[in-house]
Amino acid sequence: MKIIVTENYGEMSKEGAKIIAKLLKEKPDCILGLATGSTPVGMYEELIRLNKAGEISFKGVTTFNLDEYYPLSPDHDQSYRYFMNKNLFDHVDIDKARTHVPNGLAKNPEEEGKAYDKAIDEAGGIDLQVLGVGQNGHIGFNEPEEELYVGTHLTGLTESTIEANARFFASKDDVPTKAVTMGMGSIMKARKIIVLASGKNKHFVVSKMLDGRITTSVPATLLKLHGDVILVCDKAAYEG
Repeated sequence: MKIIVTENYGEMSKEGAKIIAKLLKEKPDCILGLATGSTPVGMYEELIRLNKAGEISFKGVTTFNLDEYYPLSPDHDQSYRYFMNKNLFDHVDIDKARTHVPNGLAKNPEEEGKAYDKAIDEAGGIDLQVLGVGQNGHIGFNEPEEELYVGTHLTGLTESTIEANARFFASKDDVPTKAVTMGMGSIMKARKIIVLASGKNKHFVVSKMLDGRITTSVPATLLKLHGDVILVCDKAAYEG
């Protein structure tokens, strides 16, 4: 695992954007795996800036997002489809028909998961997967458990994750308690992975990612088994 430690969140965001920008220049028709949440917002802002400056283009890019709340309509202002449109897709030269987010209204989430993984495989697989990481070590919505799913699936959210996401909703009671998420196997198939972590509240997870052990009680530690992972974090997350 390669580690890049930056002074602050802004620098972390720029470093993440540099990695994506390099891929866009080398492979204009690349497949990107994208993440939501507050952590990647700064990186998306930097990518928008680079796009508007004519330094990068998304015209040939295909994207697959990690997850979506369930059940939640894509036009709900807290859905991850809405988030991606607002924070990236609406501001760059991407073909939205080539952007994919799990269906938060799927009548059969199990079949939705299988179809989503198949679509990724048929597109050629993810070249670069962007990940944030939860305070409890979840990636996507793969929460700490004794057993973890391989493929995209419907999962329940832990109380700590619901509480962490409540700030985006009118109240905690409005936060969905389930989500459709890529599984650990889906994530680990990506050819390259970048993990973004910022703030002291992520120090526990970062320290677990850098020790010599893996555990499903901190799902992010399983990334140690992947051959090409870059952890980009600020000093607060790295030093605590």
